[in-house]
Amino acid sequence: MKYRKFGKLDWKVSALGFGAMRLPVLNQDHSNINEPESIKMIRYAIDHGVNYVDSGYFYHRGNSEVFLGKALQDGYREKVRIATKLPCADVHGPEDFDRLFNEQLKRLQTKKIDFYLLHGLNKIEWTKVRNFGVLKWAEGVMAEGRIGHLGFSFHDSYDIFQGIIDDYDNWTLAQIQYNYMDENMQAGTRGLEYAYKKGLAAVVMEPVRGGRLAKPPEKVAKIWANAPVQRTPAEWALRWVWNHPEVSVTLSGMGNMEQVKENVAYAENSQPHNLTADDLALIGRVRDAYVSLTAISCTGCRYCMPCPNDVDIPRVFEIYNEAMIYDTVAEQRRMYNFPGRFKDHRADKCIECDQCVEKCPQKLEIPELLAKVHAFLTVKE
Repeated sequence: MKYRKFGKLDWKVSALGFGAMRLPVLNQDHSNINEPESIKMIRYAIDHGVNYVDSGYFYHRGNSEVFLGKALQDGYREKVRIATKLPCADVHGPEDFDRLFNEQLKRLQTKKIDFYLLHGLNKIEWTKVRNFGVLKWAEGVMAEGRIGHLGFSFHDSYDIFQGIIDDYDNWTLAQIQYNYMDENMQAGTRGLEYAYKKGLAAVVMEPVRGGRLAKPPEKVAKIWANAPVQRTPAEWALRWVWNHPEVSVTLSGMGNMEQVKENVAYAENSQPHNLTADDLALIGRVRDAYVSLTAISCTGCRYCMPCPNDVDIPRVFEIYNEAMIYDTVAEQRRMYNFPGRFKDHRADKCIECDQCVEKCPQKLEIPELLAKVHAFLTVKE
């Protein structure tokens, strides 16, 4: 296992971190973790050098933290540092901070959470929890020794990312989505470099884009098959992330023992600057092939926003494009129709006012496309 500097801390983290979000389950029930198999997996990873384990309040419908509390018995808790997250979406007032945190300590069977992250920050959630006094609360719990260090995970634009970092001087880490398809999405490369410049450890999630990059469509698979050096698509994706010296740890949500063994082996070659110019050019051709499969040429510039009827136009198109590019139609339909905040921002809210058409640099016929996307994503399986 290779190890890397973790921001300003005098501690080195394994290049590969174990993400406890996609553990094997029983009867296709995401809440029913296959505990015997999952314990073997996580202990194998730890025995082979992994020292960073990541969870979250919502993972496996609330059972990921409970599982970790069991898996890290028998001396394994002392071998790793645990990261988990305050579920900001479930915070409705300052009184929820203690309630949720104490529940997490109990789930994890620990007296201290090494890295506590504010989960899924965007402009709205950050404004909410900051106004509730989350920083003052966290500093108090850190002074008590029940939190080691504070960080956040992130899903929004670069400007919001930079603003969150600049709002507080004592962040230790930032967790961002980053892979060779998402260089310019959300925080992106600019965010990675800014966090590094400010002394934060950069924790990367979705290096294989939730497994999508490990199962390429035929057009992409042909490019990989003709590569001078043969590696699995998953290894290429991980190596691309590890190639960046600004990255501290790369999380992998491993779903079976084979993936654990493969990723641990890949991590033996996880040093920065590990890709040649030819390797990077090859990945560039793969990226171009994926992009060529894009169904709607929305760049996500958001010039069309805000929509007067609250349609999240770029996100609607992104969900549709994900379904087409990665052949994940069923998954994207579930996401689009999931009862939650996004349902108030779907394409059926469009009244065809055409304001977005006038603003779109790509000259897309947005209302027409929204109707097409909505019809496709609301088909019942």
